[in-house]
Amino acid sequence: MITISKIYTNCFLIVVGILCASALIEQMDDTDLVHLITAKDNVIVLFTKDNCVDCDELQVVVENIQNELKETIGAIIVKAHNSHMVNVYDPSKEPSLIYFRHGSPLLYFGDYKEDEIVQLFTENQEPIVKELSDKNFEHLTQAATGATTGDWFVFFYSTDCVFCLRLHAGYEAVGARLKRRLNFARVDRLGAGISTAKRFHVVESPQFMFLRQGHVFRYTAKDYAPAKLIEFVETGYRKQTHPEPVPPEANSINNFFAGQLQALTNNRQLLIIASVIIGTFALIAVVMKTLAEKKSAKAKRAGKSK
Repeated sequence: MITISKIYTNCFLIVVGILCASALIEQMDDTDLVHLITAKDNVIVLFTKDNCVDCDELQVVVENIQNELKETIGAIIVKAHNSHMVNVYDPSKEPSLIYFRHGSPLLYFGDYKEDEIVQLFTENQEPIVKELSDKNFEHLTQAATGATTGDWFVFFYSTDCVFCLRLHAGYEAVGARLKRRLNFARVDRLGAGISTAKRFHVVESPQFMFLRQGHVFRYTAKDYAPAKLIEFVETGYRKQTHPEPVPPEANSINNFFAGQLQALTNNRQLLIIASVIIGTFALIAVVMKTLAEKKSAKAKRAGKSK
């Protein structure tokens, strides 16, 4: 005969089992993870590996807050164990906790505190770093015209730089911590920002620079950890007692004519029309000059005959 105590015990074990099952984080392989990140807007991934005490500690923290994160930001939370993808997003590797917002990664760094993780992800559901190009760099930063939009921390990267790709999540983390104090941008130095890179004499990737009050402070260290970048823009830049002045923007008139010439060169039909027009004006000029010379010579002969 089943005793009441045994019934209570069984019920307790069932409840514990349900709670434990709900606390577990779903694990995914790299193929499924890629599909999830590209298909969903809010995805939080915990990267772990074997024989990693820190990984186990962070996993417990994430398990405790996953329901809160699902409710507050609607995030899907998964775990990637021994994943190769961690190399793409975090140079420091496992354990790593990354929040993908519309595919844009945000790295959590710091102590494994539940409230800090929830606060960081809740307050940064949209990317912080702005993508700038030659067309809008000066307009938005006003680096050479008074810097009225505030200070800017700029990350020059290139698409052929694999290491640069690994820095984007950490750079977003820096922006998340300091977004109320300065602006954050990135520029493709070999693509849409090639002229801006030349203007600031950027010849390699990655390169970080702090634009403050008309001056350029270059980050020369090779340690790109978020904490180091934060330290630089907060106090480290002051060690550069003779910073460079912000280089002037290329002459807008020259840029206009260069752009028009390039557009004309790219359009064969317009090039032909322009050539015909120029040739016509040249012919008219020659004819008018010839007529003027003949008229002058005729006048001279008439004068001599008198």
